[in-house]
Amino acid sequence: MGRWIRTQLASRLKSRFCESSVGNVAPQDTIISPGGVPRSPRQPEIQIESSEAAAAETPFMAILLAATRIAQPLARLALNTPQCKNGVATGLRLLPEVQAAASAWRSQRCYATEVEEISERPVLITGCDSGFGFSLAKFLHEKGFIIYAGCLLKEQGRGGSKDLDNMKSDRMRTVQLNVCDSEEVGRAVDHVTRTLKDPETGGLWGLVNNAGISTFGEVEFTSMDTYKEVAEVNLWGTIRTTKAFLPLIRRAKGRVVNISSMMGRMANPARSPYCITKFGVEAFSDCLRYEMRPHDVKVCIVEPGNFIAGTSLYSPERIQSIADKMWDELPEIVRRDYGRKYFDEQIAKMESYCSSGSSDTSPVVESIGHALTSTTPYTRYHPMDYYWWLRMQVMTHMPAAISDRLYIY
Repeated sequence: MGRWIRTQLASRLKSRFCESSVGNVAPQDTIISPGGVPRSPRQPEIQIESSEAAAAETPFMAILLAATRIAQPLARLALNTPQCKNGVATGLRLLPEVQAAASAWRSQRCYATEVEEISERPVLITGCDSGFGFSLAKFLHEKGFIIYAGCLLKEQGRGGSKDLDNMKSDRMRTVQLNVCDSEEVGRAVDHVTRTLKDPETGGLWGLVNNAGISTFGEVEFTSMDTYKEVAEVNLWGTIRTTKAFLPLIRRAKGRVVNISSMMGRMANPARSPYCITKFGVEAFSDCLRYEMRPHDVKVCIVEPGNFIAGTSLYSPERIQSIADKMWDELPEIVRRDYGRKYFDEQIAKMESYCSSGSSDTSPVVESIGHALTSTTPYTRYHPMDYYWWLRMQVMTHMPAAISDRLYIY
């Protein structure tokens, strides 16, 4: 699909460039093939010698034309959806027929080739106190897996561990687990090893590194302690837990599923603490995948879009609390240079972004389920709406001068 987008953009840019330099050329409409995959009809032959000559004489004008004209063919794919209103996330939306076909194409998960004996396969999930982890533990339990639900607040009797324990199922086993504490991770490994049916040969089928935290704030607004705190959970916690449980995974020839984010593929203003940790998770996962291939261990990455509304990461009160603390701790020179008005405007943008996300976490949970059950899981899963999916493709495949102009500036 990424190659199709590049081809579409190149062909449309070429036709529109020639249209401005040579003459009017009728734009080509995107059509859907019988297989449901968008494609472009054959373009008419165009004489482009004069446009190439003009571009050679004025390269700056050619670049400027490309940067301005590229938005028009992309805008033809635009479609406003309920998730993108009132200026919350203005951008490109796919046409209804394209979205329907692409949705059907991408939702086809190959469950016909599921792994066997699911009821005998144990899976450890971190971060099951709430959000994705809590929902995933219940979802995989219903499918028949043996669940080790790592909960930060189990010993305090709070969070999702209480609800999971109340299920009274011998296949739902909550475990006290703080991914930032090496000793606690070690105790969790010992507990899982003791309770596995056959730790020497059976091992642990799946590890889902889901535990994570998030924050916001521009670079000059963010303290070094905040950077370290987010990295300790999202990045070092993922690595620490993976290294500890990897021998059990390797023996079972099992799966490692790391929860990254679309912010691990494309950066965004005011999200640098979160972005750098998710970029790190992406790199770690790729390296691990290469190394585990000889051992028949599959490593998958799930890159959710905006599901903040469904994970309870931020409430309006928490956002304001973080903002007030951030402002109070800013150096005087930063407060004076930016001013409170600009600061409050950025906080308002974050509030809008948080309220615009999807509250239905099932696409993420089902993607993780596919990674654990399919005999041929995908390397990367992209549970997100099509605004963010298209934006991610543009920002990872197009020159920065173009993608920045479309989405950032």
